[in-house]
Formats: sequence, structure tokens, C-alpha cells
Amino acid sequence: MKKLFLAAALAFIPAAAFCWTPPEPPSPATAPADAKSDMPSPKAPASASATLPDADPAIWAVRDEDTTIYLFGTFHLLDARPWFNDEVKAAFDSSDELVLEAILPDNPAELQPLILRYAIDPEGRKLSERLTPDQNAALAEAVSGLGAPVAVFDMLEPWFVSMTLAAVISQRVGITAEHGVESVLMRAARERDIPISELEGMEWQIRLFDSMPEEEQLAQLRQTLDSFHSLDETLAPMLTAWSSGDVEALHDQLTAHGEQDPDLQRLLFTDRNRTWARWIRERMARPGTVFVAVGAGHLAGSDSVQAVLRENGIVAERVPHIEKPGTTAD
Repeated sequence: MKKLFLAAALAFIPAAAFCWTPPEPPSPATAPADAKSDMPSPKAPASASATLPDADPAIWAVRDEDTTIYLFGTFHLLDARPWFNDEVKAAFDSSDELVLEAILPDNPAELQPLILRYAIDPEGRKLSERLTPDQNAALAEAVSGLGAPVAVFDMLEPWFVSMTLAAVISQRVGITAEHGVESVLMRAARERDIPISELEGMEWQIRLFDSMPEEEQLAQLRQTLDSFHSLDETLAPMLTAWSSGDVEALHDQLTAHGEQDPDLQRLLFTDRNRTWARWIRERMARPGTVFVAVGAGHLAGSDSVQAVLRENGIVAERVPHIEKPGTTAD
């Protein structure tokens, strides 16, 4: 379940985790007594000039006589590795519309009201009372570099704390929203002045995570805290698989180490994949070329968007790799 949730998180939502201003904590006395603040300094982010491997992520196309829909799997938080080139850039340049899961606002502060509405426990319960002393200490250690006292996190929903920790892990290894696929694509679409639309929207996605049962949220948070210092080791092979276009390896990474929760799989992937496949079927009725970018986990596995399309007689073909010299990452 840990990798499944991490994959969904890194696909989009963690951008929201750094778009909020923590409210004042109730009082220092509410902080866990065993909280620590001796977390080692995070690793410095990799610079954009650092040597990074050229990525060749997978892309698919659905076609009929007058319509082409490209399907591209994303990581919202990414480093500066080149990927927006070759067949991906060619597909984007031929498209007259960009479609994302959700559009990030130009001003991240616009997300503040949504985050405050959904991320704060409406019943005023304390997160610290639902964690063990060791987990409270691990949380204090994990958030010690964020500039907010751990008491602030005591008022938050477990799902949002997990998201924040996923973003912390990503920043620790130099992976940021600035280089994320959606950010790069939105900049390129605006330069070309083509329409940008969304399949769900930020509020819909935040509500999705907020709708997770409390015990599932807490189980995910506990797992994240118990393995916080090794989660970057989980992320690295996922990005390697994405960069090489190895969809099977990516799926194996998502499902490795432990049983997957079928309810979480359905909530985060299966149901949404079926909704998006239906959108694609309906969009094929109108002419044009559309570049659809969704989280990479949605385009891998037996219940992927392509698999659902295949059930309905629609074939998504893998676009072959081409080398196009002179293109850049963003």
C-alpha cells in the first residue's frame, strides 16, 4: 500500500503540500512531549546543471480517421533530467490541446482555502493521540526542517501529512514541482497558446484523498513514518523505470513488497482509469489531436487506461522511440 499511495501522491497532489501557510498552533503544550528536532539536514537538491540521464518515457496513441489522442504518464515532482524531446515532443507539437488530471493555479496561494478546508480535521481531533510515541517522535523529526512546529501537524488529517512527507522526501533528493511534467507541459502549451483543460481538477483530487477511510489514512501515515528515511530508495527505481519507458518494471515497483489494498487500488486508480477511458471514447467522436498527461501509474498494469480501452475495442499503440537532435527538457 505504501508504494501505491506514494505513486499516486507523486503523480500530482504533493504540489499542494507546499502551497499552504501553516496556521498558528494551539499552544506549545499541545506538541508531543517526546518530539525531537535533531533531524539531519536534508540533502541539497540536485542542480539543473548536474549530469542527469536522458529519459525516454513511454507514450501511447489512440487513433481513428480524424482523431489522435496521445497518452503520456507523468511524475509531477521531478528533477531536471531531459525528457521533453524525441517522440514525446513530436507528439506534443502535433497536438492542438493539452489535457491534465488537474491544472495548478499560476499562484499557488490560491490553493490555500482548499487545503485549509480539507486538510484540517473538522472534528478538532489531535493526530498525536492516534499515533504511538515512536511515531510522534518520527513525525517531529521528519517535519523539523519545514519551518513549522510539529503542533501544527497535530490538527491535520493523516492523508495530508502523508502527502507532505512525500513532498519532503522528493525535495530531499532534488525532485521538485518546477521540473515536474505537468509544469513543463503547461509552460509549453501557453507558449503555443493552445487550450489546457482538466479531467478532474484540484478540489476533486483533494476531496478524493480526504474521502479515504480514517483507518486507511492512519495506516498509510504510520507506514510512511516507519520507513521515512528509506522512502527515497523506493522512489529512485520508480523514476528509473519511468525514464527508460519500462512500464512493466514500473508496475512491479508499484506492487512490490506486500499485499496491495484492493479498496485503495480501486479508489486511486481503477475507478478513475475507467472514467478517463470513457472520456477518451467520447472524445474520439470529435476530430483533432489531443495530448493527455496523467500519472504514470494509471498507464501501467492490468487495470490501466489502455487495458480498459482494449476491453471496449479501442487499441492504444505504443509510440516508437525516435531521436530528434536539438530538443531540450523544458
